[in-house]
Amino acid sequence: MAILESENEQLIPGLPNEIAEICLLHVPYPYQPLVRSVSSSWNRAITNPSFLLSKKTKSLSHPHLFVLALNTVTSKIQWQSLDPSSNRWFILPHMPFVCPTAFASASLPRHGKIFFIGGASSSTLVYRTAVNKWSTVPEMIPGKSFFTAEEVKGKIVTVGESGTGIYDPESDTWKRGAKFTGELRKYETVVNGGKLYVTEGWWWPFAVRPRGWVYELESDTWSEMREGMKDGWTGVSVTVCGRVLMIPEVDLPVKVYDEMTDTWRCVGGERLPRNGMKKPFIAKGLEDRIYVVWHGLKVVIGNVDVDVDDDVCGVKVTWQVLEGPEAFGELSPSSCQVVYA
Repeated sequence: MAILESENEQLIPGLPNEIAEICLLHVPYPYQPLVRSVSSSWNRAITNPSFLLSKKTKSLSHPHLFVLALNTVTSKIQWQSLDPSSNRWFILPHMPFVCPTAFASASLPRHGKIFFIGGASSSTLVYRTAVNKWSTVPEMIPGKSFFTAEEVKGKIVTVGESGTGIYDPESDTWKRGAKFTGELRKYETVVNGGKLYVTEGWWWPFAVRPRGWVYELESDTWSEMREGMKDGWTGVSVTVCGRVLMIPEVDLPVKVYDEMTDTWRCVGGERLPRNGMKKPFIAKGLEDRIYVVWHGLKVVIGNVDVDVDDDVCGVKVTWQVLEGPEAFGELSPSSCQVVYA
C-alpha cells in the first residue's frame, strides 16, 4: 500500500510490512482509534487513504447494524453497533449534544456514514465508521421542522410541515425541495427506486382510512400514494432487492408490494420467528437482507431470494436469529441503520 515514509520502518517488528498491513486491516473498525495511538507508523497506516481503499477492495468492509437504544430503566440513550458476522456488539462514542426527544437518522451505507438530525433544531451530526467519530455538518435550512429523514439516491431527504430539505454530501450543502402539504398523525417511510413513500398507516380506532404520499427526488414533486399500497400498509416496511416488503405488527406473514396490481402479497419461505418479540420493533433493509430489532436488542436477519420467473410468490425469506446479550435486557431500539464498516 506504500504507506510508510521509509522502507526500513517496520509496522510490526519481525514481520514484513505486507503481512503487518493485513493484520491492521483485520482490526475491527471501532478499535482503529486505539491502533492509531500505538505508534506514529500505525497512525500513518490507518489514516492513509490507501488503507481504506485496500479494506474495500479486499472485501474486509461489510454491513454492520447500528442501533440507537433507550435504556428503559435509566432513560439513557446510546448507539450500539453489531457485527453480524461475529455477533459482537460495540459501543459508539457519545454524540456531541444530548439526544433530543424528536430526531431522525439516515445513512449512506457504502460511504460508511450515519446522519443524526435533532428534531426541529438545526443540529446535524454525521458519524463516520472510518474514524469512529461524530462531527457536525452545515446547519439545516432555518425554521425547517421535520418528522423523518431518508437516503434517496445518495442524498439525505428530510420531510416536515415546512417543506422538504435535501442534503448533498458531495457539496456539503442543504437546499429546499417541494413543500409537503399532507397531514399525518404518525408515519412510516420507505425508499425505493428514487422515491420516498410516507404513510401514517392504520391507527386506532380504524375509523379513518390511512393517508400516504410519495416524493420523487428527480422531479422534486409530491403525489398521493396509490390506494392499494396505503390501505395494505399495516406494519414496518423495508426495501430489499428493489422491492418493498412489509413486516406486520401482528403475527402475520411478511408481505411484498406488487406495483403492477397495487396489492400486497405474502412472501414465501420461512415465517418471521417472533418468539419473545416485543414492541416496539424496528427494521432496515440493505441489498438482499432484512434486519429486524426489538426489545433487548434481539436481532433477526432475513435473507431474501427473488425468483423473477415466479409471478405468484417470487420472493422467499429465510431467517437467522441473533440473541442480544443479557446486559441489553433493558434496551429498547429507537432507530437503526445498516452501514458498511
